[in-house]
Amino acid sequence: MQPYELTLTAAAGAIADKSLSPVELVESVLSRGEETEGIVHAFATLTPEAARSSAAQAERDIQAGRYRGPLHGIPFALKDIIDTAGVPTMAGSRVWAGRIPGENSAVMTRLTSAGAVLVGKAHTHEFAYGLITPQTINPWLADRIAGGSSGGSAVAVAAGSATFSIGTDTAGSVRVPAALNGVVGLKPSYGLVSRHGVAPLSWSLDHVGPITRSVRDAALVLDAITGRDPRDPASIDSPNSHHEVGRSTDLRGVRVGIPGNYFFDHVTPEIEKAVRNSVDHLAELGAKTIEVAVPLTDYLLPTLWGHMGPEAASAHEQHLKQHANLFGEDVRTLLEAGQLVLAGDYLRAQRSRTCIRQAWRELFRTIDVLAAPSVACTAIRRDQSDVLWGDGSTETATDTLVRLTAPANITGLPALSLPIGLDEQGLPIGLQLIADQLAEPDLLRIGIAYETAHDSSGHLARGICG
Repeated sequence: MQPYELTLTAAAGAIADKSLSPVELVESVLSRGEETEGIVHAFATLTPEAARSSAAQAERDIQAGRYRGPLHGIPFALKDIIDTAGVPTMAGSRVWAGRIPGENSAVMTRLTSAGAVLVGKAHTHEFAYGLITPQTINPWLADRIAGGSSGGSAVAVAAGSATFSIGTDTAGSVRVPAALNGVVGLKPSYGLVSRHGVAPLSWSLDHVGPITRSVRDAALVLDAITGRDPRDPASIDSPNSHHEVGRSTDLRGVRVGIPGNYFFDHVTPEIEKAVRNSVDHLAELGAKTIEVAVPLTDYLLPTLWGHMGPEAASAHEQHLKQHANLFGEDVRTLLEAGQLVLAGDYLRAQRSRTCIRQAWRELFRTIDVLAAPSVACTAIRRDQSDVLWGDGSTETATDTLVRLTAPANITGLPALSLPIGLDEQGLPIGLQLIADQLAEPDLLRIGIAYETAHDSSGHLARGICG
């Protein structure tokens, strides 16, 4: 096994016992990037020389006994809407072409303090407003989307050109590409990770989260990036340590909710079968399964768009006034549509959201996690704009991709996507677990139990990258 194939957990263990050096790991990841980048186009900007310098410094520090923890010397990618001092942050847009921030974002500061090594900035759909990431290719099948908006972040991890990455999630933009590329994506509770220095899309829906090859890896990254930050008005303290959730596969006492509505409506048969089989596996580990009714489902997507449209238009108001012609047509159309939303409609969306949140909190009085598909289908074709379902109905590709991830953004609840197999075309399927507010330890423990029992972590994409 080459160093670039290691999970973060395995690489960190090898660095800690000095059987692997940060320099060796980073060189392996950079070489893998050279092999794959011309195929998948995961990165907007590569930083190989800075990465080599940071790896050499990490090696010197570790040899001198100044080991900082499990992220020390680990190479990572950062979504290109997250500021990095002296390194371009362009958000996939001509509006920000050539932009070089003067200071680091909060998450970059925390990762640097933990000793992680930046290898590049990953492609995003323009200003994170889309589910495709058109620059980037799915490493499993070249004519399929990578998903978005954190598509480059997910593909870098799936292809082996980063050991972990950081994305953002406003309607599913960590979990959707994670599911479509066969890796793990975690959207933490709202406010748990600071968004200071992150280009805003929708202030009340935006989250920052890790993309990794295993759930245990996600726990390690989450510990490094959480913490109260007064520069983010939504920021909250982290009451938990997430990496100490253990390796036990005993899930006795865990209540897993199986939605009897919404989450299995209009999903492909292969995905439904795979997810229900995974739930059966959780039951075999001792979990109790309970069928539940998901509340207020008719209001979920209208409430999402009722917030995102006007908030995104507000965030980009000056850009639209000064540089409207520089936006891509799809994003400009969405932003201009958001300007037309009436204040009364925005307020109605807020009232709807309050009702949805209250109803979901009640739901979690009876269960510990909700288990459902991450996405209703596997990666669609790059030229596909609609999805045709078996009953003859048609759905926009955007609604298909976000329909099952949006509830966790509206409620602010933590949600995890982990790979559970492949469909007949060889494309990854994701299982989504949603937990109560700040219940990340439960979420991670269940995910780790599943992947431990089924050896489902750490596998790179078996497709066009070889």
